[in-house]
Amino acid sequence: MSASATQIFGERIRELRQKRGLTQVELSELSGYPQGRISEIERGGRAPTLMTMIRLAIALDCDLTQLVAPFRKSDLRTFVEK
Repeated sequence: MSASATQIFGERIRELRQKRGLTQVELSELSGYPQGRISEIERGGRAPTLMTMIRLAIALDCDLTQLVAPFRKSDLRTFVEK
């Protein structure tokens, strides 16, 4: 079973957060989102809006494209429901 787009995105957020030595609480404070939402995104339980992605990119001090980098190597059609 392949991972969903939200799971892949969540894993990427976790990876970037940990590389920067941040806890979920610290990312929560930097992004303005509750820690529970950060956790939900990282678990793949919530699909982020574009504004959420922008705020996370700012909080993680990275380009928006870095957040979606794992999708460059994927066949995006596999994530679209038919």
